[in-house]
Amino acid sequence: MSFWTRHQIFEKNSIILIAGILVVIAIGGLVEITPLFYLKSTIEVVDGVRPYTPLELAGRNVYVREGCYLCHSQMIRPLRDEVERYGHFSLAAESMYDHPFQWGSKRTGPDLARVGAKYSDDWHVTHLINPRAIVPQSVMPGYPFLATTEVDLAGAADHLKTLRAVGVPYSDDQVANAAADLRAQADPDNTGADAFAKRYRKAVVRNFDGKPGNPSEMDALIAYLQVLGTLVDFKIYNEKANLR
Repeated sequence: MSFWTRHQIFEKNSIILIAGILVVIAIGGLVEITPLFYLKSTIEVVDGVRPYTPLELAGRNVYVREGCYLCHSQMIRPLRDEVERYGHFSLAAESMYDHPFQWGSKRTGPDLARVGAKYSDDWHVTHLINPRAIVPQSVMPGYPFLATTEVDLAGAADHLKTLRAVGVPYSDDQVANAAADLRAQADPDNTGADAFAKRYRKAVVRNFDGKPGNPSEMDALIAYLQVLGTLVDFKIYNEKANLR
């Protein structure tokens, strides 16, 4: 049998064909899976990145629950048009504590990777209650019920424990004070606000929805949106990157 007709062995013998397919799949699987064992070495260490606060985490849960990721990505690609429109391209380290990450590829609405501190809390409240009050042509649904729904305080500590089990570095102190920290971030007059600020650097403490009482899901979602893209000082990052 000539070299050019040896493929007939696979075509005429199903057992050999199946074995060949399994070998190819096994090789391809190893090529894709093996790098995951060295994932930590592939994520660049970036100053400023921290785990979410309990309130931000609760807001992220609302974000995922309401399917916001279906219309908004959180991944700015290193392309000129994206960087000019949305800001510095996304870094892997910015999503290292996201379970699951919110990169996405569908943009019915704008990318939100750098939305933090771009708009006021009042802007977000109005936009979430009635998007067309801000953007008349918006197709985004309104979420007025978030303002009247309180955040689940009882489950805050358990959520931090669960995330710690998959590698998010929450300390025992942060877990023990999860519910108190959740309240404190949404109330500048709370006696625990100073202790909270020490546990979570660069965390903003304020009444996000402007209403008294326990934190609402509106508070939580706005806290989450306001932190997106604000933890990394990209001026310092770019200076360090140029020195490498």
